[in-house]
Amino acid sequence: MNLRLYDSGTQAVRDFVPLVEGRVGIYLCGATVQAPPHIGHVRSAVAFDVLVRWLRRKGVRVTLVRNVTDIDDKILAKAAAAGSEWWAWALTNERAFAAAYDALGVLPPDYEPRATGHVPAMLDLMDRLVERGHAYVAGPGDVYFDVRSWAEYGSLTNQRVDDMTDVPEDAGTGKRDPHDFALWKAPKDGEPATASWDTPYGRGRPGWHLECSAMAHRYLGEAFDIHGGGLDLRFPHHENEQAQSRAAGYGFARYWLHNGWVTQGGAKMSKSLGNGLLVTTVLEKAPAAVVRYALTAVQYRSMLEWTDDTLAEAEATWDRLAGFVQRAAERVGAASDHEVAHVELPAAFAAALDDDLNVPAALAAVHETLRAGNSALAAGDDDTARTAMVALRGMLDVLGLDPGSPQWSTAAGDGRTARALDALVRAELDARAAARAARDWTTADAIRDRLTTAGVVVEDSPTGARWTLAAPATHTTED
Repeated sequence: MNLRLYDSGTQAVRDFVPLVEGRVGIYLCGATVQAPPHIGHVRSAVAFDVLVRWLRRKGVRVTLVRNVTDIDDKILAKAAAAGSEWWAWALTNERAFAAAYDALGVLPPDYEPRATGHVPAMLDLMDRLVERGHAYVAGPGDVYFDVRSWAEYGSLTNQRVDDMTDVPEDAGTGKRDPHDFALWKAPKDGEPATASWDTPYGRGRPGWHLECSAMAHRYLGEAFDIHGGGLDLRFPHHENEQAQSRAAGYGFARYWLHNGWVTQGGAKMSKSLGNGLLVTTVLEKAPAAVVRYALTAVQYRSMLEWTDDTLAEAEATWDRLAGFVQRAAERVGAASDHEVAHVELPAAFAAALDDDLNVPAALAAVHETLRAGNSALAAGDDDTARTAMVALRGMLDVLGLDPGSPQWSTAAGDGRTARALDALVRAELDARAAARAARDWTTADAIRDRLTTAGVVVEDSPTGARWTLAAPATHTTED
């Protein structure tokens, strides 16, 4: 395998060599379902979706595990404030995340475990850490990991314990060291009884870090290939995951991949800053394929600055890509799924993705093929146009953006709305063509003006009139 990836653990680009040839196990930190998702939340899912698609395109059997954290302090607090049961609050937001993933064309994980469904596995891991002297009971229901007991603590983020300023804020008392972190947490006053479990260490609920280690071990074994997540998770979450898993005697993740944030004005997008853009709100402004393109087009490790122009620029590009595929299909016939899945991709595209998923460089190959395809259509070279169309769709399929796929070609529900609209517009275009043939320019212009007013753009070509929907008007922040 020629793939090279930036490993956050070694802070270097490394040749990717799977544990088992032809197979790759990936654990991706998923949502903490305290609220509906904003664009910053879903960037990680989209970024790692490209990795999964690329590996599968290379013939690798991928097992993707993406967890759901369905119990934690914020979920309990927000559910209580809303007068809701915590588990109902969590499930509502979990469904909102699932809908966002589906809308953006993110492939489903092979396993999507919830924290609350894996308490026995967490207790097994905690027992092992206590037995090995790496964890201790600080009081009824409170169990902590002893960071001083593990000499490699801090190795993932290249820190010394004594230099760490981010000290966990745990409700329990009796910690031996301020940097020790909770494996198990005693219930707080006022919390519902359903949010805790009886254990040999006292009644309580899991710490955030424990759950991921337990679930990764459950579905991927003692060692696996890639652990992924947002850059903000490197410390303390991933540092703590690695420490407790390796202290338990497991090899854990061999490569660490972290995606950059979505930012606004240079600040990480988050609800605490008041700059969260809900996915549902963004999808009201632009088609899902456009939003997906905006999230995909920047290399996964780079920050993505979200501005008023982000969607407009993505939509203009998407329209060019989808427009070519549509025109080519009308001229030379649509490509089959088999053709798209097995077409040989341009070498420049493959080399770019093998270079730490360099999507911007890969898109350069996409646009080169687009230019060649458009030129071929203009010249009437159908064979070259079809070759370009199939190659373009194959490359975009790897990026989750194939305009000819069912995900995007039938974006309007089951396609009935799109078909009905097409039939209505075609009737108008036929009437316009008849008027033009009769040299009734007044009627022809009136039909075109009527379509323009309705947001339909008409393009005349040697093979007849085509139509597309006009791009939505962009708005400033003052609108």
